[in-house]
Amino acid sequence: MEIYDHPTFRMACRQFDLVADYLQIPENERDRIKYPKRSMIVAVPVRRDDGSTQVFAGYRVQHYLTLGPTKGGLRYHPDVTLGEVAALAMWMSWKCALTGLPYGGAKGGIACDPGKMSKAELERLTRRYTQEMIPFIGPQVDVMAPDLGTNEQIMAWIMDTYSVHAGYTVPSIVTGKPVGLGGSLGRREATGRGVAYLVNRATDTIGLDITKATAVVQGYGNVGSIAALSLARYGAKIIAVSDVRGGIHNAKGIDLFALEKHVAEKKTVAGFPEAEPISNEQLLLLPCDILVPAALERQITEANAAKIQCRILAEAANGPTTPEADEIIAQRPEIFVIPDVLCNAGGVIVSYFEWVQDLQSFFWGEMEIVDKLFRILETAFTQVVALSRKQKLPMRLAALSLGVKRV
Repeated sequence: MEIYDHPTFRMACRQFDLVADYLQIPENERDRIKYPKRSMIVAVPVRRDDGSTQVFAGYRVQHYLTLGPTKGGLRYHPDVTLGEVAALAMWMSWKCALTGLPYGGAKGGIACDPGKMSKAELERLTRRYTQEMIPFIGPQVDVMAPDLGTNEQIMAWIMDTYSVHAGYTVPSIVTGKPVGLGGSLGRREATGRGVAYLVNRATDTIGLDITKATAVVQGYGNVGSIAALSLARYGAKIIAVSDVRGGIHNAKGIDLFALEKHVAEKKTVAGFPEAEPISNEQLLLLPCDILVPAALERQITEANAAKIQCRILAEAANGPTTPEADEIIAQRPEIFVIPDVLCNAGGVIVSYFEWVQDLQSFFWGEMEIVDKLFRILETAFTQVVALSRKQKLPMRLAALSLGVKRV
Protein backbone atom coordinates (compact mmCIF):
# COMPACT_ATOMS: atom_id res chain seq x y z
CA MET A 1 0.00 0.00 0.00
CA GLU A 2 2.64 2.51 -1.08
CA ILE A 3 0.00 5.12 -1.95
CA TYR A 4 -0.17 5.95 1.79
CA ASP A 5 3.58 6.29 2.27
CA HIS A 6 4.08 9.32 4.54
CA PRO A 7 5.97 9.78 7.85
CA THR A 8 2.71 10.29 9.79
CA PHE A 9 1.09 7.16 8.31
CA ARG A 10 4.20 5.10 9.07
CA MET A 11 4.02 6.43 12.63
CA ALA A 12 0.32 5.46 12.99
CA CYS A 13 1.14 1.98 11.60
CA ARG A 14 3.99 1.53 14.09
CA GLN A 15 1.65 2.43 16.95
CA PHE A 16 -0.92 -0.05 15.63
CA ASP A 17 1.69 -2.81 15.27
CA LEU A 18 2.73 -2.39 18.92
CA VAL A 19 -0.93 -2.67 19.99
CA ALA A 20 -1.50 -5.67 17.69
CA ASP A 21 1.49 -7.44 19.28
CA TYR A 22 0.16 -6.70 22.76
CA LEU A 23 -3.40 -7.85 21.88
CA GLN A 24 -1.99 -10.85 19.94
CA ILE A 25 -4.07 -10.05 16.85
CA PRO A 26 -3.40 -12.78 14.23
CA GLU A 27 -1.10 -11.64 11.40
CA ASN A 28 -3.70 -12.34 8.69
CA GLU A 29 -6.20 -9.96 10.35
CA ARG A 30 -3.89 -7.01 10.91
CA ASP A 31 -3.88 -5.43 7.45
CA ARG A 32 -7.69 -5.57 7.32
CA ILE A 33 -7.87 -3.40 10.43
CA LYS A 34 -4.91 -1.17 9.59
CA TYR A 35 -5.52 -0.04 6.01
CA PRO A 36 -8.38 2.35 5.15
CA LYS A 37 -11.49 0.82 3.62
CA ARG A 38 -12.00 3.66 1.16
CA SER A 39 -9.87 6.57 -0.07
CA MET A 40 -10.86 9.28 -2.55
CA ILE A 41 -8.66 11.77 -4.40
CA VAL A 42 -10.54 14.43 -6.36
CA ALA A 43 -9.47 17.31 -8.59
CA VAL A 44 -11.01 20.57 -7.34
CA PRO A 45 -10.91 23.27 -10.06
CA VAL A 46 -11.48 26.78 -8.65
CA ARG A 47 -11.83 30.10 -10.45
CA ARG A 48 -9.49 32.56 -8.72
CA ASP A 49 -10.44 36.20 -8.25
CA ASP A 50 -8.01 37.26 -11.01
CA GLY A 51 -9.98 35.16 -13.53
CA SER A 52 -7.49 32.25 -13.71
CA THR A 53 -8.43 28.67 -12.83
CA GLN A 54 -6.40 26.59 -10.41
CA VAL A 55 -6.87 22.87 -9.73
CA PHE A 56 -6.37 21.72 -6.13
CA ALA A 57 -6.04 18.13 -4.85
CA GLY A 58 -8.82 17.10 -2.46
CA TYR A 59 -8.72 13.97 -0.27
CA ARG A 60 -11.12 11.95 1.87
CA VAL A 61 -10.20 8.73 3.66
CA GLN A 62 -12.81 6.53 5.36
CA HIS A 63 -10.87 4.14 7.55
CA TYR A 64 -13.46 1.88 9.15
CA LEU A 65 -17.07 1.38 8.04
CA THR A 66 -18.44 -1.27 10.43
CA LEU A 67 -19.22 0.66 13.64
CA GLY A 68 -21.49 3.25 11.96
CA PRO A 69 -20.97 6.25 9.67
CA THR A 70 -17.41 7.53 9.45
CA LYS A 71 -16.58 10.78 11.23
CA GLY A 72 -13.67 13.16 10.92
CA GLY A 73 -12.41 16.62 10.20
CA LEU A 74 -11.57 18.44 6.97
CA ARG A 75 -8.28 20.36 6.91
CA TYR A 76 -7.04 23.06 4.53
CA HIS A 77 -3.22 23.18 4.58
CA PRO A 78 -0.51 23.36 1.89
CA ASP A 79 1.12 20.09 3.08
CA VAL A 80 -1.99 17.87 3.07
CA THR A 81 -1.26 14.46 1.47
CA LEU A 82 -3.17 11.18 1.19
CA GLY A 83 -0.81 9.48 3.67
CA GLU A 84 -1.27 12.15 6.34
CA VAL A 85 -5.06 12.08 5.94
CA ALA A 86 -5.05 8.25 6.17
CA ALA A 87 -3.07 8.37 9.44
CA LEU A 88 -5.49 10.91 10.95
CA ALA A 89 -8.45 8.74 9.86
CA MET A 90 -6.87 5.71 11.55
CA TRP A 91 -6.38 7.61 14.84
CA MET A 92 -9.98 8.78 14.56
CA SER A 93 -11.19 5.15 14.45
CA TRP A 94 -9.36 4.32 17.70
CA LYS A 95 -10.55 7.57 19.31
CA CYS A 96 -14.23 6.95 18.50
CA ALA A 97 -13.98 3.35 19.70
CA LEU A 98 -12.18 4.34 22.91
CA THR A 99 -14.91 6.84 23.84
CA GLY A 100 -17.74 4.50 22.78
CA LEU A 101 -19.05 6.56 19.85
CA PRO A 102 -20.94 4.74 17.03
CA TYR A 103 -18.49 5.89 14.34
CA GLY A 104 -15.60 4.73 12.22
CA GLY A 105 -12.73 7.15 11.61
CA ALA A 106 -12.42 9.43 8.59
CA LYS A 107 -10.41 12.49 7.58
CA GLY A 108 -10.36 14.87 4.65
CA GLY A 109 -8.18 17.62 3.33
CA ILE A 110 -7.40 19.97 0.47
CA ALA A 111 -3.79 20.90 -0.33
CA CYS A 112 -4.16 24.70 -0.34
CA ASP A 113 -3.09 27.74 1.69
CA PRO A 114 -6.34 29.22 3.07
CA GLY A 115 -4.45 32.30 4.30
CA LYS A 116 -3.70 33.26 0.68
CA MET A 117 -7.27 32.81 -0.57
CA SER A 118 -10.15 35.29 -0.45
CA LYS A 119 -13.46 34.38 1.19
CA ALA A 120 -15.09 34.02 -2.26
CA GLU A 121 -12.30 31.66 -3.42
CA LEU A 122 -12.63 29.56 -0.25
CA GLU A 123 -16.38 29.30 -0.82
CA ARG A 124 -15.91 28.14 -4.44
CA LEU A 125 -13.23 25.66 -3.29
CA THR A 126 -15.44 24.24 -0.52
CA ARG A 127 -18.58 23.93 -2.63
CA ARG A 128 -16.73 22.24 -5.50
CA TYR A 129 -15.01 19.78 -3.14
CA THR A 130 -18.40 18.96 -1.57
CA GLN A 131 -19.97 18.35 -5.01
CA GLU A 132 -17.12 15.94 -5.87
CA MET A 133 -17.67 14.11 -2.56
CA ILE A 134 -21.49 13.81 -2.70
CA PRO A 135 -21.47 10.10 -3.73
CA PHE A 136 -19.34 9.26 -0.66
CA ILE A 137 -20.84 11.38 2.16
CA GLY A 138 -24.15 11.51 4.04
CA PRO A 139 -25.55 11.62 7.61
CA GLN A 140 -25.40 7.77 7.76
CA VAL A 141 -22.29 7.44 5.55
CA ASP A 142 -19.62 10.04 6.42
CA VAL A 143 -19.97 13.22 8.49
CA MET A 144 -17.36 16.02 8.21
CA ALA A 145 -16.24 18.54 10.84
CA PRO A 146 -13.80 21.47 11.07
CA ASP A 147 -10.06 20.86 11.48
CA LEU A 148 -6.87 22.79 10.75
CA GLY A 149 -7.61 25.77 8.47
CA THR A 150 -11.40 25.23 8.41
CA ASN A 151 -14.20 26.66 10.55
CA GLU A 152 -17.97 27.05 11.07
CA GLN A 153 -18.36 29.01 7.83
CA ILE A 154 -16.82 26.23 5.74
CA MET A 155 -19.12 23.67 7.41
CA ALA A 156 -22.10 25.90 6.57
CA TRP A 157 -21.09 25.94 2.86
CA ILE A 158 -20.77 22.13 2.85
CA MET A 159 -24.20 21.76 4.47
CA ASP A 160 -25.77 24.18 1.96
CA THR A 161 -24.18 22.47 -1.08
CA TYR A 162 -25.30 19.02 0.11
CA SER A 163 -28.81 20.29 0.98
CA VAL A 164 -29.25 21.83 -2.50
CA HIS A 165 -28.36 18.42 -3.95
CA ALA A 166 -30.79 16.60 -1.62
CA GLY A 167 -33.61 19.11 -2.18
CA TYR A 168 -34.17 19.74 1.55
CA THR A 169 -32.11 20.96 4.52
CA VAL A 170 -29.76 18.28 5.88
CA PRO A 171 -28.10 19.73 9.02
CA SER A 172 -26.71 16.31 10.09
CA ILE A 173 -24.33 16.16 7.08
CA VAL A 174 -21.66 18.12 9.03
CA THR A 175 -20.86 19.03 12.64
CA GLY A 176 -19.12 22.14 13.92
CA LYS A 177 -21.46 24.43 11.96
CA PRO A 178 -22.97 27.70 13.30
CA VAL A 179 -25.53 27.22 16.11
CA GLY A 180 -28.16 29.04 14.01
CA LEU A 181 -27.94 26.30 11.35
CA GLY A 182 -28.32 23.38 13.76
CA GLY A 183 -24.87 23.51 15.32
CA SER A 184 -24.39 22.53 18.95
CA LEU A 185 -23.71 24.86 21.85
CA GLY A 186 -20.23 24.19 23.24
CA ARG A 187 -18.89 22.51 20.06
CA ARG A 188 -16.21 25.11 19.32
CA GLU A 189 -14.87 24.98 22.89
CA ALA A 190 -15.25 21.19 23.30
CA THR A 191 -11.73 20.00 22.44
CA GLY A 192 -9.96 22.62 24.58
CA ARG A 193 -12.35 22.11 27.49
CA GLY A 194 -11.81 18.35 27.30
CA VAL A 195 -8.01 18.81 27.34
CA ALA A 196 -8.21 20.99 30.47
CA TYR A 197 -10.64 18.58 32.20
CA LEU A 198 -8.29 15.63 31.60
CA VAL A 199 -5.25 17.63 32.74
CA ASN A 200 -7.13 18.46 35.94
CA ARG A 201 -7.92 14.74 36.42
CA ALA A 202 -4.26 13.87 35.74
CA THR A 203 -3.09 16.33 38.43
CA ASP A 204 -5.34 14.47 40.92
CA THR A 205 -3.92 11.15 39.72
CA ILE A 206 -0.26 12.14 40.25
CA GLY A 207 -0.91 14.32 43.31
CA LEU A 208 -0.05 17.70 41.76
CA ASP A 209 -1.82 20.86 42.99
CA ILE A 210 -3.16 22.50 39.80
CA THR A 211 -3.46 25.90 41.51
CA LYS A 212 0.35 25.93 41.91
CA ALA A 213 1.05 24.44 38.45
CA THR A 214 2.57 26.17 35.41
CA ALA A 215 1.45 25.38 31.86
CA VAL A 216 2.95 25.83 28.38
CA VAL A 217 0.76 25.63 25.24
CA GLN A 218 2.24 25.11 21.75
CA GLY A 219 -0.32 26.14 19.10
CA TYR A 220 -2.63 28.99 20.14
CA GLY A 221 -5.44 28.17 17.70
CA ASN A 222 -9.00 27.18 18.56
CA VAL A 223 -7.93 24.19 20.72
CA GLY A 224 -4.84 25.74 22.32
CA SER A 225 -6.49 29.04 23.27
CA ILE A 226 -9.56 27.37 24.85
CA ALA A 227 -7.31 24.85 26.66
CA ALA A 228 -5.19 27.72 28.04
CA LEU A 229 -8.25 29.68 29.24
CA SER A 230 -9.80 26.54 30.76
CA LEU A 231 -6.56 25.60 32.54
CA ALA A 232 -6.35 29.15 33.91
CA ARG A 233 -9.89 28.73 35.29
CA TYR A 234 -8.75 25.58 37.11
CA GLY A 235 -6.00 27.73 38.66
CA ALA A 236 -2.95 26.91 36.51
CA LYS A 237 -0.54 29.68 35.50
CA ILE A 238 0.08 29.91 31.73
CA ILE A 239 3.74 30.89 31.27
CA ALA A 240 4.21 30.46 27.50
CA VAL A 241 2.14 30.06 24.30
CA SER A 242 2.98 30.02 20.59
CA ASP A 243 1.54 29.89 17.09
CA VAL A 244 3.02 29.52 13.57
CA ARG A 245 4.59 32.99 13.70
CA GLY A 246 6.40 32.52 17.01
CA GLY A 247 5.93 32.25 20.74
CA ILE A 248 5.87 34.34 23.90
CA HIS A 249 7.11 33.56 27.43
CA ASN A 250 6.56 35.24 30.79
CA ALA A 251 7.64 33.29 33.88
CA LYS A 252 5.24 35.34 36.06
CA GLY A 253 2.24 34.25 33.96
CA ILE A 254 0.54 35.63 30.85
CA ASP A 255 -2.58 37.79 31.09
CA LEU A 256 -4.80 35.75 28.75
CA PHE A 257 -7.49 38.44 28.43
CA ALA A 258 -4.90 41.01 27.29
CA LEU A 259 -3.49 38.35 24.95
CA GLU A 260 -6.97 37.68 23.46
CA LYS A 261 -7.25 41.38 22.54
CA HIS A 262 -3.75 41.32 21.00
CA VAL A 263 -4.58 38.20 18.94
CA ALA A 264 -7.89 39.72 17.77
CA GLU A 265 -5.97 42.75 16.43
CA LYS A 266 -2.72 41.21 15.15
CA LYS A 267 -3.95 37.65 14.30
CA THR A 268 -0.88 36.22 16.13
CA VAL A 269 0.51 35.93 19.67
CA ALA A 270 3.93 37.17 18.41
CA GLY A 271 4.79 40.69 19.46
CA PHE A 272 2.66 40.59 22.65
CA PRO A 273 4.22 43.43 24.70
CA GLU A 274 3.90 41.81 28.15
CA ALA A 275 6.14 38.81 27.37
CA GLU A 276 9.50 37.82 25.85
CA PRO A 277 9.67 36.22 22.37
CA ILE A 278 10.53 32.52 22.23
CA SER A 279 10.77 30.00 19.37
CA ASN A 280 8.49 26.95 19.08
CA GLU A 281 11.52 24.68 19.60
CA GLN A 282 12.58 26.46 22.83
CA LEU A 283 8.98 26.56 24.06
CA LEU A 284 8.73 22.74 24.19
CA LEU A 285 11.83 22.57 26.42
CA LEU A 286 10.71 25.11 29.05
CA PRO A 287 10.50 23.79 32.62
CA CYS A 288 6.77 23.53 33.45
CA ASP A 289 4.25 21.22 35.14
CA ILE A 290 1.88 20.88 32.15
CA LEU A 291 2.99 20.82 28.50
CA VAL A 292 0.21 21.00 25.90
CA PRO A 293 1.31 20.44 22.28
CA ALA A 294 -1.74 21.69 20.33
CA ALA A 295 -0.12 22.36 16.94
CA LEU A 296 0.85 19.87 14.21
CA GLU A 297 1.92 16.22 14.40
CA ARG A 298 5.50 15.01 15.09
CA GLN A 299 6.62 17.90 17.33
CA ILE A 300 8.19 15.78 20.10
CA THR A 301 10.87 13.61 18.50
CA GLU A 302 13.91 11.60 19.54
CA ALA A 303 15.89 14.86 19.27
CA ASN A 304 14.00 16.68 22.05
CA ALA A 305 12.11 13.98 24.03
CA ALA A 306 14.91 13.60 26.60
CA LYS A 307 14.99 17.38 27.17
CA ILE A 308 11.32 18.19 27.79
CA GLN A 309 10.76 19.23 31.41
CA CYS A 310 7.13 18.66 32.37
CA ARG A 311 5.10 16.45 34.74
CA ILE A 312 2.05 16.09 32.47
CA LEU A 313 2.23 15.85 28.68
CA ALA A 314 -1.28 16.54 27.37
CA GLU A 315 -1.46 15.81 23.63
CA ALA A 316 -4.09 18.22 22.33
CA ALA A 317 -2.79 17.81 18.74
CA ASN A 318 -3.04 14.61 16.70
CA GLY A 319 0.17 12.56 16.81
CA PRO A 320 2.49 15.19 18.34
CA THR A 321 4.87 12.52 19.73
CA THR A 322 6.79 10.15 17.44
CA PRO A 323 7.23 6.42 18.34
CA GLU A 324 11.00 7.06 18.87
CA ALA A 325 10.14 9.82 21.36
CA ASP A 326 7.60 7.49 23.04
CA GLU A 327 10.38 5.02 23.81
CA ILE A 328 12.42 7.79 25.47
CA ILE A 329 9.44 9.12 27.45
CA ALA A 330 8.60 5.56 28.59
CA GLN A 331 12.00 5.62 30.40
CA ARG A 332 10.93 8.78 32.24
CA PRO A 333 8.29 7.71 34.80
CA GLU A 334 8.03 11.28 36.13
CA ILE A 335 6.09 12.28 32.95
CA PHE A 336 2.38 11.39 32.90
CA VAL A 337 1.17 11.22 29.27
CA ILE A 338 -2.44 11.90 28.26
CA PRO A 339 -2.33 10.38 24.74
CA ASP A 340 -3.92 12.21 21.80
CA VAL A 341 -6.69 9.64 21.16
CA LEU A 342 -8.00 10.43 24.66
CA CYS A 343 -6.77 13.99 25.23
CA ASN A 344 -8.38 15.68 22.21
CA ALA A 345 -11.50 13.47 22.02
CA GLY A 346 -13.73 16.28 23.35
CA GLY A 347 -14.25 17.63 19.83
CA VAL A 348 -15.59 14.41 18.33
CA ILE A 349 -17.70 13.70 21.44
CA VAL A 350 -19.57 17.01 21.12
CA SER A 351 -19.68 16.54 17.32
CA TYR A 352 -21.52 13.29 18.10
CA PHE A 353 -23.94 15.23 20.35
CA GLU A 354 -24.50 17.74 17.52
CA TRP A 355 -25.22 14.92 15.03
CA VAL A 356 -27.69 13.31 17.47
CA GLN A 357 -29.43 16.65 18.09
CA ASP A 358 -29.74 17.28 14.34
CA LEU A 359 -31.14 13.80 13.65
CA GLN A 360 -33.86 14.19 16.28
CA SER A 361 -34.35 17.99 15.88
CA PHE A 362 -34.18 18.34 19.67
CA PHE A 363 -31.46 20.56 21.12
CA TRP A 364 -29.78 20.59 24.53
CA GLY A 365 -28.49 23.46 26.67
CA GLU A 366 -24.76 24.09 27.07
CA MET A 367 -24.68 22.90 30.71
CA GLU A 368 -26.17 19.56 29.67
CA ILE A 369 -23.64 19.20 26.84
CA VAL A 370 -20.61 19.99 29.03
CA ASP A 371 -21.90 17.61 31.72
CA LYS A 372 -22.33 14.77 29.17
CA LEU A 373 -18.90 15.53 27.65
CA PHE A 374 -17.12 15.31 31.02
CA ARG A 375 -18.92 12.05 31.88
CA ILE A 376 -17.73 10.32 28.70
CA LEU A 377 -14.17 11.64 29.16
CA GLU A 378 -14.20 10.54 32.82
CA THR A 379 -15.21 6.98 31.87
CA ALA A 380 -12.52 6.74 29.16
CA PHE A 381 -9.82 8.29 31.40
CA THR A 382 -10.60 5.93 34.28
CA GLN A 383 -10.50 2.88 31.98
CA VAL A 384 -7.18 3.90 30.42
CA VAL A 385 -5.49 4.66 33.77
CA ALA A 386 -6.81 1.40 35.26
CA LEU A 387 -5.50 -0.69 32.33
CA SER A 388 -2.18 1.19 32.30
CA ARG A 389 -1.60 0.48 36.00
CA LYS A 390 -2.90 -3.08 36.02
CA GLN A 391 -0.80 -4.25 33.05
CA LYS A 392 2.08 -1.76 33.63
CA LEU A 393 1.57 -0.32 30.12
CA PRO A 394 2.43 3.16 28.81
CA MET A 395 -0.74 5.33 28.68
CA ARG A 396 -0.72 5.44 24.84
CA LEU A 397 -0.58 1.66 24.51
CA ALA A 398 -3.38 1.33 27.09
CA ALA A 399 -5.62 3.88 25.29
CA LEU A 400 -4.96 2.51 21.80
CA SER A 401 -5.46 -1.11 22.88
CA LEU A 402 -8.91 -0.26 24.32
CA GLY A 403 -9.85 1.41 21.00
CA VAL A 404 -8.36 -1.24 18.70
CA LYS A 405 -9.92 -4.05 20.78
CA ARG A 406 -13.40 -2.64 20.26
CA VAL A 407 -12.86 -2.27 16.50
